[in-house]
Amino acid sequence: MNPSALKGRSLLTWIDFNPEEIRYFLELSKKVKEEAKKGVRKQRFKGKTIALLFEKRSTRTRAAFETAFGEEGGHPVFLSNQDIQLGSKESIEDTARVLGRMFNAIEFRGFKQEYVEILAKYSGVPVYNGLTDLYHPTQALADVLTIEENFGSCKGKQLCFVGDGRNNVARSLMVISAKLGMHFTIVSPKELWPDNELKNLCETYAKDSGSKLKITDDIEEGVKGADAIYTDVWVSMGEEALKAERIKLLSPYQVNAELMAKTGNPNCIFLHCLPAVKGEEVTFDVIEGPQSKVFDQAENRKHTIKAIMLATI
Repeated sequence: MNPSALKGRSLLTWIDFNPEEIRYFLELSKKVKEEAKKGVRKQRFKGKTIALLFEKRSTRTRAAFETAFGEEGGHPVFLSNQDIQLGSKESIEDTARVLGRMFNAIEFRGFKQEYVEILAKYSGVPVYNGLTDLYHPTQALADVLTIEENFGSCKGKQLCFVGDGRNNVARSLMVISAKLGMHFTIVSPKELWPDNELKNLCETYAKDSGSKLKITDDIEEGVKGADAIYTDVWVSMGEEALKAERIKLLSPYQVNAELMAKTGNPNCIFLHCLPAVKGEEVTFDVIEGPQSKVFDQAENRKHTIKAIMLATI
């Protein structure tokens, strides 16, 4: 693959990238993480700027983008919807055209996938999806890096997402798993299964990569043989009114010691994108136990985001 082919590209979803390109991002992530461990500072963004647009609050995404860009000598500018006219007095198209003339790149974290797509279409600079209601691609890359740090290549490994199967993390993991040849199972109540359109699209990728995709509400069958069990909060940002309903629906799908044992794999690891509600989607003993790799994941957000920016700016 020619790395120059990635320059100027936006990351809105992994649907837009082929397996070779995703692997390039992964290998570059490993390289920049090693540089960080050795204290290497290369200042590759010196004189460059990035606009960080946040409709939704964030810990890991904001910290990862700001530190990754700043360590490389660049200047990140944080802009919340309290700071700019995002979609209120000014159209997204006009915001994109203004920011594209002032910044070298834009990150967006918010609700509508449509917004990040408009920013990419009209800004003329690389745009990164830091989370929308549909996709969370930078999280998924950090997740795959964490899996590869524990097992080597992710190809042929079994990742199992337990919980709300139609949320942005589950959807992004299904796409990236199907592209990279990692087996992926969603264990979820039928009411929260992902849409057939995305599943059918991922099945086409899986045919090429050798990935096996499964969606089931059967916990025992779904988690058997898993190398990694992944969960997320039961109530996503913007869905707080549904909390009681979600807790009732998802309580049987709590990740606890019993569920981890059902994998039959003593080397199975636990993953969570954080923040976690300990005692709801996961018990304290699992997330704080030896199988948990959640803080490796959190750190890997930074290295993977830095790699994405280095490859595309």
